[in-house]
Amino acid sequence: MAEENVARPETASPRPYGRAEFAIIGIFLILLLQTMVWAGDFLIPVTAAFLGYFVLNRPRRWLQRIGIPPFISAILFTTVLAMLIGLLLVQLSAPTAQFIEDLPWLMEQIKEKLASSGGTLEAINDATVAAEGIMDNQNPERVEVEVVSRTGMMTTLFSLAPGYLSRILFALILLFFLVASGDMFLIKTVQSFERFGEKRRAVSVVYAIEDRLGYYLGGITLINFGLGVAVGVAMFLWGLPGAVVFGFVAFGLNFVPFLGGLLGAAIAGAVAFISLEGTWSAVGVFVTYMALTSFEGQLVTPLLISRRMRLNTTVVFMAVAFFAWIWSVMGMVVALPILIVIKIACDETQSLRTVSRFLGDSSEDVL
Repeated sequence: MAEENVARPETASPRPYGRAEFAIIGIFLILLLQTMVWAGDFLIPVTAAFLGYFVLNRPRRWLQRIGIPPFISAILFTTVLAMLIGLLLVQLSAPTAQFIEDLPWLMEQIKEKLASSGGTLEAINDATVAAEGIMDNQNPERVEVEVVSRTGMMTTLFSLAPGYLSRILFALILLFFLVASGDMFLIKTVQSFERFGEKRRAVSVVYAIEDRLGYYLGGITLINFGLGVAVGVAMFLWGLPGAVVFGFVAFGLNFVPFLGGLLGAAIAGAVAFISLEGTWSAVGVFVTYMALTSFEGQLVTPLLISRRMRLNTTVVFMAVAFFAWIWSVMGMVVALPILIVIKIACDETQSLRTVSRFLGDSSEDVL
């Protein structure tokens, strides 16, 4: 009987987390968030490189089976990516620079057209002017200062360009080393675990990420390319200047869930409001752009991709908003791939199945 009493404490359920443990976890999460914000310039290209590694690892293995070493595959992949990025930058640099330079003029034109359109818009404009007059009367000693330095948006754009180009170059170099290393990353990951079951689970997670993430990114890239062509043709038929640019814009912005299509339609509608005659033409351009993106989002993508990539819509929106907050525009682009990686890891880990069910939608439990 005494031996049984001694053995009972060993089989007792584990003690729940106390206040100290919760405090430590909270401090860790706060420090992690601060690190992600502070090291964003470094983490963004690193994240992009690892996502590219997971996508390209399966094609690299195919090439290795036919006798092409990983080093040659890495040169091939990074060269093709560098050429595509360079071509995209060359094709978009001049139209984008011109659009940014004309943006203040476009805003003034929109303001003048809204002010002269009459009705409610004119009333709102008159109220704004009256409010500014009241504020001026309340501050009679206010001195207006004319800024002599006229640093335009082009100067700001060119000052930011080296930073973005350096991040792209760093991501390509890191991607080269990851692909050239072959399966070393997977081998080192497996070696970090001691139990055979954990090693097998790690391999299963990596293979699942490569399969599903590559399937998603490859499929969504082709779909966005088709959407860009459709939008470019539609804008050309509307007579909108720079229709090719709007095709590229649709291709790039559609990688951003929820907000990408709306932002592209708003830009196209604003340009049409200035360039085309009549307000209804601008409305037609906006509706056409939204119709194409809605057709892609509601029919094409769910039919080809989303049956294997079903996620909680609210969680996706929160992930996009969170990464946009800490990493700006690039955060919105990588938010969904990061969420997919987390979902796959939770699917393949027994202790995280509850988190996996929360990240998935109501129609299925696993991705």
